[in-house]
Amino acid sequence: MTAGVTAGVTADVTELVSALAERRSVLVTGATGFIGRRLCEALAGAGHHVTVLTRDPTKAAGLQPPFRLVTHLDQIPDDAAIDAIVNLAGEPLADGPWTRRKRRRILGSRLRMTRGVVRLIGRLRHRPSVLVSGSDVGWYGRWGDETLTEFDGGKRSFIHRVCDVWEQAARKAEWLGIRVVRLRIGPVLGADGGILARLHIPFVSGRGEQWMSWIERDDLVRLIAHVIADPRYTGAVNATAPVPVQNAVFARELARVRHHPLWLRLPARLLGLLGGDLARVLLLGGQRVLPDKADAHGFEFRHPTLRSALSAALGRHAANETSGRDSAGSARRPIIPHHA
Repeated sequence: MTAGVTAGVTADVTELVSALAERRSVLVTGATGFIGRRLCEALAGAGHHVTVLTRDPTKAAGLQPPFRLVTHLDQIPDDAAIDAIVNLAGEPLADGPWTRRKRRRILGSRLRMTRGVVRLIGRLRHRPSVLVSGSDVGWYGRWGDETLTEFDGGKRSFIHRVCDVWEQAARKAEWLGIRVVRLRIGPVLGADGGILARLHIPFVSGRGEQWMSWIERDDLVRLIAHVIADPRYTGAVNATAPVPVQNAVFARELARVRHHPLWLRLPARLLGLLGGDLARVLLLGGQRVLPDKADAHGFEFRHPTLRSALSAALGRHAANETSGRDSAGSARRPIIPHHA
């Protein structure tokens, strides 16, 4: 099933995947989600062949064509030419309390899809060169002020277990000779979804000292394109901006951009009582994660600072804007202190 061509994809969107110099055939799972929609829009607009997997075809109505729509991986024939797979599908983490049933859905949805993707790769005559499989910075578990890179280990938690099993399922594609990248994604900032859609009123969680390793959505799409194009990316790759911030700083910056007074601080005990493990992990836990591999491979973030990212995501330009660029307009890396 192929959707027709329409106008309306801007040059700015197609530029997000400019790292892909040659036309590619890309399969995207989770294509109707917050990240997948933007990725598919950029790929299709730039002339790449996009195959969208969704269980519910009505959810694909908002995607920018052209793309090929499938509702099951079995609909993809063995002789299909797929150059890359981006696997983003999974039950949302933050749309409800973590009941036993919810936990099973969170884990099961990721395992089923990833195992299905590996089975697909196994039967394709023209196998993709790379599988970019989603994961989460929650893999690292709950930390304090320590900086974490792709070479650090994780601490036990429910989210660590989910991400670890998810990543191990993706790694089985390595046995088939496929380059596998496990993309550990931080909270994603964008105008029409992600964490900002749930934070209409800025507030500080607990003492506000926990670290938030965020990333702006278009930077994430650009990073995915770089990962597909550059064979040096392998294994775990942190998809986070180079300047993580503490929760209190995030809340203050969000309040400033939204012109909203920051008067609300929710005690940790109250959040735990109201939100259970979901609140304790996602609101009160944190990790100070740095994108060392992206940095080492020369990836340049358009929005390395939170102020720049929030202004871009929410369409506001605050005074004293710091976008991480010098007066000549060239990108510069912010100085990031490392602690032992």
